Amino acid sequence: MSVLNIALIGPGLVGREFLRQIAQHQKRSSGIQLRVVALATSKRVVVAGSSEASVDETQWRDSSDPVSELVSAASAASGESVVVDCTASDAVARQYPNWLAKGLHVVTPNKKPFASDLALFDAIKSASKSGRPVVLHEATVGAGLPILSTLSDIVETGDEIVKIEGILSGTLSYIFNNYSTTDAGAIRKFSDIVNEAKERGYTEPDPRDDLNGMDVGRKVTILGRVAGIRLSLDTLSIENIVPEPLRAIETAEEFMRKLPEFDAHFAALNAAAAAKGKVLRCVGVVDPAEGASGVRLAEYDASHPFAALKGSDNIIAFTTRRFPNPLIVQGAGAGAEVTAFGIFSDVLKIAKRVGYASSA
Repeated sequence: MSVLNIALIGPGLVGREFLRQIAQHQKRSSGIQLRVVALATSKRVVVAGSSEASVDETQWRDSSDPVSELVSAASAASGESVVVDCTASDAVARQYPNWLAKGLHVVTPNKKPFASDLALFDAIKSASKSGRPVVLHEATVGAGLPILSTLSDIVETGDEIVKIEGILSGTLSYIFNNYSTTDAGAIRKFSDIVNEAKERGYTEPDPRDDLNGMDVGRKVTILGRVAGIRLSLDTLSIENIVPEPLRAIETAEEFMRKLPEFDAHFAALNAAAAAKGKVLRCVGVVDPAEGASGVRLAEYDASHPFAALKGSDNIIAFTTRRFPNPLIVQGAGAGAEVTAFGIFSDVLKIAKRVGYASSA
């Protein structure tokens, strides 16, 4: 039986759910064995005690360099290993090329290595160019939705990207799906909906980190780069919908207290769209033809698929030469369970490669 070793950095909410899904898989699968050989946080590490055992989580210990210990354990394990990075750390991301050079596969939901400086992105792609080892990051855009895999298929089969457009933030999706609707009797205050989203745990601790468009901007950058367009976050056109006077306020609490003072500002934008039979949606766009890639608050007809979105779902439309009527992917784009699913599906893709290689 083939074995794929797993070393997980960041066993937090998503990481724990990923481990739970592995455990469930192992109970029902008689195929490739998945073995967790190491876990690491920023301060602690636990490593499997033998070449055949998984980690014993009663054996956590403090470490001055837990990530290095984890990588050493993954490298020393019998068979092939994948490092799963469930952090949002730029410092961890910068180690990917070295891990790949050691023959370790990498799977991650961490957007930093794919949306930061192009030099790091190029180094990662170069280190995995041969296809073995590989780096997979489906969960960096749309959590568990098959967005990057669909885009890769489009590119690799020689199709031509005309435009990629989508609602890529579950937080902003929830806010505008509830705020800007075609139901005139359902008009609510913008600040009330932001507060509701915060109470439900949809927003970052400071909602400005969602409303400023940077998270969507990172996802647009990743989409563009996967499509072969050398986008950079620092040159991308990103519309920050936080009113100017609220951007420099020191605390999230003060921001939330003052946001109601700007309800009229958002109501005017919404009313202008409604007068044209449209709704407001915050979208990310990759537009290679016009060079207009970015993040913006846009108006859509009530008949448009983006206008009919519900809850906190994500939706993305790929317009290509072969798909002049866009190919649409839609569904839950946030949450620990679906994000862990996206990570796990990438791990299983690597596990299948390991199985094919060992049986060849």
